Parts: sequence; structure tokens; C-alpha cells
Amino acid sequence: MLRQQRAREEGEPHLCLADYVAPAGDHVGAFAVTAGLGVAELVRELEAAHDDYSALIVKALADRLAESFAELLHLRVRRAWYAPDEDLTNEDLVRERYRGIRPALGYPACPDHTDKRPLFSLLGAYDVGMGLTETLAMTPAASVSGLYLAHPEARYFSVGKIGKDQVERYAARRGVPVEVVEKALGSVLGY
Repeated sequence: MLRQQRAREEGEPHLCLADYVAPAGDHVGAFAVTAGLGVAELVRELEAAHDDYSALIVKALADRLAESFAELLHLRVRRAWYAPDEDLTNEDLVRERYRGIRPALGYPACPDHTDKRPLFSLLGAYDVGMGLTETLAMTPAASVSGLYLAHPEARYFSVGKIGKDQVERYAARRGVPVEVVEKALGSVLGY
């Protein structure tokens, strides 16, 4: 994982998702869900019938269902894995006052989309009809994937811009040329 490199206040840590995994005896969960199977075809039919409103509603509903299912799975993981007595209000859930996070690959805390390939293979996402485009967008569009981290101090953050030194070390750890990493992380390169 990548670590923040921007200037910080004295004593303030440079965060990395790996900090939220214990050196021994801890686990990282993973998930990939979709509510979009068949949605593209239905949307095409609705648009062909000039029912743009229904097409928009179908896409929005599929997106919300995928996010809701990801939240439901996270709840089940928390209760089964490390918070069996969790009893939160809707307000607590909306404000994410539960223990742990579910960061999505390609988002601010882990901006490398290329990790979706092994994640999809590991979880069998391709077998249920999910896929990745050439640019690593998930298909169907109403899909969500990511990691589960249970650490009590885990929180969402942005890696922000990173330097060439970190890119070189990251490429070496992955066994790929620096140019491959630079292409994958173009939006967070600080040089």
C-alpha cells in the first residue's frame, strides 16, 4: 500500500492502510458485489422506448442497491468477525461510527486500481458476471468492491501526492517497471 508523503504537523503520522493490519494474527477481508446484472440491457430498452426517466431511475436504483449490499455485508462481517454485539442507530451508521472501514481500490486511501484484478480473481467476481474494463472500471456499473479492515483506529484518508522515491519502492515491491506504476498512479504523482 502507499503512504502519505505530504507535510504533516509535528507528531502527526503519514497514514497507510497497511498500518491498520497487525503484524501477526490479523486478517484483511475483501468483497465484490453487484446489483447491475441485466441493468445495461434494461436501460437500452427503456432508452429505445424514449423512457429516459425510467432508464435513469433503473441506473440510480441499481447503484444504491449495490452500495446497500456492500454496507449489509460489512455489517455482517463486523458482527461475525469482531463486533458481535454491535447495536448502532441509523445516525451512527450514517456517520460511520462503527469499528473498521471498507476502502475501495482506486479511491483516495488506495489509489492503485490494478489491485482490482487479483481481487476479482481471488473472489471469483468474474464467475458471477462482474468484470473490469481496460481502464479497470468495474462492470456492470452498479458494482462495489474493496477491503475490510477491522482495526479500531482505522479511518478513511487520502494518500495524496506521492514522490518518485515511493513510486520506485512500490514498483520494486511489486516486481514491475517504474513506468507501469507511474501509468497506474498518474493522478497521485507529485513530480
